[in-house]
Amino acid sequence: MVEDISPRPRAVVRRPARAVKMTTAACRLATILAIDVVGYSHLLEAGDESSLILAATRRLVGDGAGYTGLIRAGGEGMLERLQTHRQQLVEPKIAEYRGRILKTTGDGMLVEFASPVEAVRSAVEMQRGMIERNADTPTSKRISFRIGIDLHQTSADVDLSINDDIGAVARLEGFAEPGGICISHAVRDFIRDKLPYNFEEIGERTPKNGAAPVHAYAMSADGVASAPLVTELPRAAPGRRHISLRSASIAASVVATIGIWGAAGWVWLGRNQSPAPTVMFAAAGPQIPPATNTSGDAGRQRPSEPPLSVVVLPFANPSNDPTQEYFADGVTEDLTAELSQIPGSVVIARDTAFTYKGASIDAQQIGRELGVRYVLTGSVRRAGEQVWLNVLLIDAQTGTRTWETQFDTDRANLAYAQQEITDNLARAVGGHPEVLAARRNPTTIDPDAHDFLMRGRAWFYRPYSLASWQEAQTAFERALEIDARSVEARIDLARVLSGRLADGWSISLQQDPARAGQLLREALERDENRSTAHFAMGVLRRMQNRLTEAQSEFETAIALNPNDARASYQLGVTLMFLGHPEMGIPHVEKAIRLDPNDPEATVMYWALGTCHLLLGQVDKAIDFLDKARAANPRIWYPYFYLAGAFGLRGEIDTAKGDLAESLKLKPEIDSLARMRAYNAWITNPENWALQEQTLNAGLRRAGLPDE
Repeated sequence: MVEDISPRPRAVVRRPARAVKMTTAACRLATILAIDVVGYSHLLEAGDESSLILAATRRLVGDGAGYTGLIRAGGEGMLERLQTHRQQLVEPKIAEYRGRILKTTGDGMLVEFASPVEAVRSAVEMQRGMIERNADTPTSKRISFRIGIDLHQTSADVDLSINDDIGAVARLEGFAEPGGICISHAVRDFIRDKLPYNFEEIGERTPKNGAAPVHAYAMSADGVASAPLVTELPRAAPGRRHISLRSASIAASVVATIGIWGAAGWVWLGRNQSPAPTVMFAAAGPQIPPATNTSGDAGRQRPSEPPLSVVVLPFANPSNDPTQEYFADGVTEDLTAELSQIPGSVVIARDTAFTYKGASIDAQQIGRELGVRYVLTGSVRRAGEQVWLNVLLIDAQTGTRTWETQFDTDRANLAYAQQEITDNLARAVGGHPEVLAARRNPTTIDPDAHDFLMRGRAWFYRPYSLASWQEAQTAFERALEIDARSVEARIDLARVLSGRLADGWSISLQQDPARAGQLLREALERDENRSTAHFAMGVLRRMQNRLTEAQSEFETAIALNPNDARASYQLGVTLMFLGHPEMGIPHVEKAIRLDPNDPEATVMYWALGTCHLLLGQVDKAIDFLDKARAANPRIWYPYFYLAGAFGLRGEIDTAKGDLAESLKLKPEIDSLARMRAYNAWITNPENWALQEQTLNAGLRRAGLPDE
């Protein structure tokens, strides 16, 4: 049984009142690729503050011995070959992944990237390129790189190209072998679900520049050679960069340090250049960490596990006042949203978590059912302006308490308390709360407006009905009236308007989408790193059949919040309708992993089955479409698509039976022409071509006419 964790007055920690305005300073994490030449300064007697090319010129002109030293270091033509590698390989890879060369130093260069994913991909492809370039080069004259990557937090308004702030960056390249890559634990957390690269843990490492010890992971030269090629997603529309390089607080700051290994010493020829890359963010389809294996090794986290896999159970309302239930649910949802942004975490979605509301289930059982390491539970009690929070983190493998805290606060400081809870919890499980701080946009929070947002969400999450969504809209409108600057009120109101459009409840097919779009543009102008705004914009664009724009928005939402199950589902379906079902499958699978008990599981299994059907994988398609039908037998489209799948497999009687059930539930979809008119998304030429070869062919065999 879940323990009774109602607030205990004796243990309450009283905190001084705080101003309503949040005090978190605006900051970001800069992605910096540092290319350095170990030993080059020594060879040329050049100071660290001199640019490499100037140091080389001065030394070569001033003293012939410098040229001799260079010849001894790597043979005649070494500098020319280094420059060729830089021009033909390094600079193009930096530009391809949106890198920006910040500066060159005596022993290298520093390059900023938009995210750890792009820095690591750039690094791997540079190293792979050097393997190919060195293939026909004698061993004594080969040049190899060492690369180190780490996160670096800095102020949002700092231009690192003219600031010495990057001097504190951990220089990890010294721990990589020639031709290999070394990354910090924080970087690994960022990329583990996005890139299929194998980095081995090498433990704590202390950089030579005096930076704090870093828990590091490495990929050897052999690992680079055997690393899988990453297939990019289709390029999104060029209207919006996914993550702003300078202003976005999530601009992931990675420091990649590249050193060059010459046969007899370290050498690199650098020159300042700041390319203006325009390549859009494109990551490999996310790989979902498998459910935690609880057999054996109880209480010990294995290297393959994420630092935090957790479900946040609905907080208890010990007052037993049903009018305060919305408040306890709102606190639960806020904490879930905060925790979801911890890099590398797996956080079960709100809809699945709320299926346990009021249930007496052992935390270990919950962990087994959902495949998570931790269960976060608690209680919240409100009396007037005062709020008491009690939070408990349970290890689902052992059933023991891992961490707990209590807060005595007020409504004005509730957001601060929630953020502090999240930060402390992240530290307790080895996460990185500094990343959360970088994403937060300092703002004034009006407690009355926030209260209406909580009330509106309580209506929004009820079973779909026009009445409940009208109540939600009324509450969100009231929140915006109270706080005209509120980003969250704009997003929530736009979600209702877009949802009404999707479900056919829109009062005005022109005014609702226009207003939703305007609200979301205003929200993104105020905070472009709000994942929920990008998600809502993606839904709106998909409703308008602007699929490429929708893809871009969903990708951005996932980059900002990798645990957004609905964004993962929507991205998968959008890719399917764009004619790329093979790329959609991993995103839908991730959505199911994060939200396995979603009341709308029918649509997720339908999407997964349809992707497999469009690929001609009929047996898999039938398995998933059967799950969709079982999840809700009253919905027509699982029967419709099963009719096509069985028809394609030649089981005509079964196909005819499923088609009859579909027509009984949805009689207006009685031909392929009606289906095409009903759903504009399927008319995309690439999707329709796949559908003609699979679904449509099977439906014709089942007896569905074209007209």
